[in-house]
Amino acid sequence: MLTQTYLTTDELSLKLKYDVRTIRERLKDSVLLEGVHYFRPFGGRKILFVWEEIERDMKNASIHEPRGMNAIPMASGAVLHG
Repeated sequence: MLTQTYLTTDELSLKLKYDVRTIRERLKDSVLLEGVHYFRPFGGRKILFVWEEIERDMKNASIHEPRGMNAIPMASGAVLHG
């Protein structure tokens, strides 16, 4: 069985070097998806992020879909090419 690392928003912020506000307002529910990258334990308000899922998708996006200055990422995960 695989061990998963659960992180709070503050802990994820330190690991990713992103501001907590950026994670909450720009990444959550656009690139960090509930049920994949984070969950709410016991149906509560608290959010726990799954580091291994975030790391996997963060690296895969760079490897499989490199983006230059001519592409705009969309909330759906698609890319608008300029």
